Parts: sequence; C-alpha cells; structure tokens
Amino acid sequence: MATGMNSHLCQFVSAIGIKDKFGYYMISNCIGAVSFLLYVINTLFWVVPILILSLLKFIIPLAFWQKFTSYLLDGCATMWVSFNNLNQNITASTSWQIKGLDGLSAKDWYLVIANHQSWVDILVLQRIFNRKIPFLKFFLKKELIWVPVLGLAWWALDFPFMRRYSKAFLEKHPHLKGKDLETTRKACEKFQFKPVSVMNFVEGTRFTQSKHAKQNSRSKHLLEPRAGGIAFVLSAMGKQLDKLVDVTIHYPQGIPTFWDFISGKVKEVNVNIDLVSTKELLALDYFDNPEQRSQFQSWLTGRWQEKDAIMESYQQNQTNAI
Repeated sequence: MATGMNSHLCQFVSAIGIKDKFGYYMISNCIGAVSFLLYVINTLFWVVPILILSLLKFIIPLAFWQKFTSYLLDGCATMWVSFNNLNQNITASTSWQIKGLDGLSAKDWYLVIANHQSWVDILVLQRIFNRKIPFLKFFLKKELIWVPVLGLAWWALDFPFMRRYSKAFLEKHPHLKGKDLETTRKACEKFQFKPVSVMNFVEGTRFTQSKHAKQNSRSKHLLEPRAGGIAFVLSAMGKQLDKLVDVTIHYPQGIPTFWDFISGKVKEVNVNIDLVSTKELLALDYFDNPEQRSQFQSWLTGRWQEKDAIMESYQQNQTNAI
C-alpha cells in the first residue's frame, strides 16, 4: 500500500511539470499530517492502560504483582511500537536494509549502543528490535520521575532512574562517592528476574558537522564515544548484561528530521548490527583502576573505528550507485 501510494505521488509530481516541487511539498505534508495523527491516536489509546497498570503497580507493593504488571506494561509498550510500525508501513515506502538481526532473543539481556544523528534514531531502533529483543529502556535522570504522567509511566515500565554526581560535587562531598552507582544497582535489581534491553547513545549527543569539527573527532562520520555511560550500565547491571548490541545507523539521503520521516521523505535506512560479548569488559574496574579504565576506553575507541568504517562503506556504496 505504502509503495503504491508513493509511486502515485511520483507520477503526480512528474505530471504537473514546473509545479512539481509545490505538489510534492503539499502531498508529503498531507501524508505527514495523517501519519502524525495516527501516532497521536495510537499513543493516547495505549497510554490509558499503561497509566491504569502503573497506578495498580504503585498501590499494590507485592513482588509477584509488580512482576506480573511489569510484563503487562511491556506488552502494552510493545503493541504501541507495533502499531507505530504499521503506521510507517502505511504512510511511507522506506526501504530497510538491515544486517545482523540473527541470533537475538526476546528472552535475553542486552546493552544496546548506537551512533546518534536524529530523534528518528529512536523510531528506527524501536522498529527493528520490536519483538526481537526485550523492550528498549533508557537510563533516566532521577529528577525525571517527577514529570507529570510520564514519570509514573517510566517508573512502571521499569526505566532505571539514576543519580550521578559531578567530579566537583564529589570533591566537596567525598562520603557520597559510589552512592550513584549503588542507587542505580538497586534500581536495576528488578532486572535479575526479567530480561531487559538497556539503550545508551555513547556519543552523548546528536551528530552535527559543527560538533564534529569542534571535537576534532578521530572518526570521519561519528562524534567521539564516551566510555563512562557504558561502564556505568555494566557496573550497575553486573553479569546479566553479558551481551552488547552495537548498532550503526546510516541515512543515505542525509540526516532526517522527525517530520521528514513521518511524511514519507526517508526512502532508505541502512542498519548494521553486531552482537558482542561483554565478559572481558565486566572483568575491568573502570571507576577505580586507571589502567583498566584505559583498556576499556581503548576497546570502545576500536569499536568506533569499526563503526566509522561501516559508515564509510555505506557512503562509498551510495556514491557508486549514483
């Protein structure tokens, strides 16, 4: 259906000659409006059972009940993503070139890392991993638990809340050293009995040419990776996160906006997935051993060099195709 719709769009644009840009603009915006409306309706529909289950989970502090409602809540979130994917199929004809999905399981624990270029990255990750691995969850700042409605939903969906202290703060309050990690470990205890996928954008921010130039990055297509976030997650989660999913996302037409994506302007997305063991990393003491911290950082730098080579190969293939 989506392919047919975009085919008709191309025919229409060709037919109207000098007004083709205006015609394409109008039709793509109509598609975007319909798609956005479907996103809103889908979100409003699923937020109701999520909030009801969240309240029931909050007011009945029994372990078996909270575990049961956690599964129901993840089910609702998974269905929300499934209908978002259906929306994308209806309103766009994006070609998805995905490598490396084999070997993943919805019954295992994963740390997922990826390069970050756009808010579209989140929609891409949710789409390709839906029902392939446990529902993706992000580490959130502890203060976000007080966000109206969403804070309760994030808590109920078992998004781990973390409290991190700056180096300057710890110098003034040395007795709090290690408390941030201890708090996060406690928040992650619930994951001992239920598989989870924890998501981390290692670069810490979205890629732009200005940021790339400012960093003087060693990579051609990526920002510099930050090892602390991965180390923090691995330390908090322990041996359960013995697998890391390294995702490389490439947009052949250039980095899209959210509106570009929902209005059908993104014609192709390339995704490369590498499944990596974290056993050697778990043996390293990143926070208290400078030598082992250096080993950890060298490992991550190596992975980012490999990721940059993948991005370059996508760019070369695109150039050759032209």
